[in-house]
Amino acid sequence: MGCFISKPDDASAIIRRRPASIGEVAVFVPGLRVPESLELAPPLLDSLPRRLTERLAASRDRVAVMATREALSVTRPRRRIGTQHGGSTSADLVQALEEYLPIILGLTKDGSELEDKIQFAWMNQEDDAEETTLASAWYEALSVLHMMAMLRLSQANSLLLPKTSLEGYHAKVSEENKRASVEIFLKAAGYLECAMQHILPRMSPEKRKGLPLDLSESVLKATCMQALGQAIDVQLGLAIDSPKATLAVKRRLACEMVKCWHQAHESLADLPLLDGWGEKHGLFVKWKHMEAKAAAYYYHGLILDEGNSEKSHRTAAAALQTAEESLKESRAVCEAFHAASPVSRSPAMWGSMKYLHDKIHKDSSCKVRINKDLYSSNVDTALPELPDFAVALKPEEYRLPCFSSTDAASAND
Repeated sequence: MGCFISKPDDASAIIRRRPASIGEVAVFVPGLRVPESLELAPPLLDSLPRRLTERLAASRDRVAVMATREALSVTRPRRRIGTQHGGSTSADLVQALEEYLPIILGLTKDGSELEDKIQFAWMNQEDDAEETTLASAWYEALSVLHMMAMLRLSQANSLLLPKTSLEGYHAKVSEENKRASVEIFLKAAGYLECAMQHILPRMSPEKRKGLPLDLSESVLKATCMQALGQAIDVQLGLAIDSPKATLAVKRRLACEMVKCWHQAHESLADLPLLDGWGEKHGLFVKWKHMEAKAAAYYYHGLILDEGNSEKSHRTAAAALQTAEESLKESRAVCEAFHAASPVSRSPAMWGSMKYLHDKIHKDSSCKVRINKDLYSSNVDTALPELPDFAVALKPEEYRLPCFSSTDAASAND
């Protein structure tokens, strides 16, 4: 007899079918993978401790049902229920995953013969294969950490969608939500970093070859850098709103953001991203990379323009023109991103990009005009290099939980 997950009758078909729309997107969430039914064949079931199979099945049942509901909410964005802290349903699912993870890690303890005995199946989003099944507890742990990270990104998206206040003022993102989103981004990055450092190295080369594209090291790295890049973007927006933040501070944040998005772009560059979630993921990273370059060259240009020489003014003008060109390209990629299936739309503009869309063209045009008035020579000016700053933000450290004595006893009963 097998252990089966209880799901809505049409859930699997709906999840497998590409959604037509995913609504407003401030934070792109690569397709949410969902666990399939856990089925234990009679010979294997008879050889496993009953207490362990009951706990494993019950915990995975709970995760699968909640994950199905969360995945269905992506296909029906208007029905998503959220809270000011990013969505109660996803927060509950994160809690269920955190309670499930120690049970899975109990299968990997030293001396356990269960690490590669149970077949775990998950539906993919970015991989060509709709489903990946592996007999590996480490694969299950990796899938759990990946889902936890995706849910955090989903929470951040909910926080950063502008909302109209009760007083009827224009839609905006509150400062409280902005600061909360930074913490959530760092948690997401922490889960992914833990997966890359502590899960992938424990899988055999053969098992790693069998991983779907969603869980490849390159995609995990890109998504980790995406989380850091978006956290820095929120910080830049807060700096722009602060009268105490200097141009140097804003330039540093923008340059750090470029570094994160560049690494994300490089990680995805050679992957066979297909139509759908994979293509959309690549376009999102490219879009945000170009926005970050626009911000960095804008602030770099303003600082260069503080010099008193003709060279500094010309170099500043070149930087500002590059900022404007990068911003134009980002708009084109943004449109391509939202048009890619499943279609999406941009929320009302806010934060750093709202400010920069208003300022970059104005300041660039002004600087070019002033240079033409002051200097008669037509000397081509090389584009200045951006300063190389180390990224100050770090993923929040996530340590794999220890399986409890109950888990250990269950595995050995």
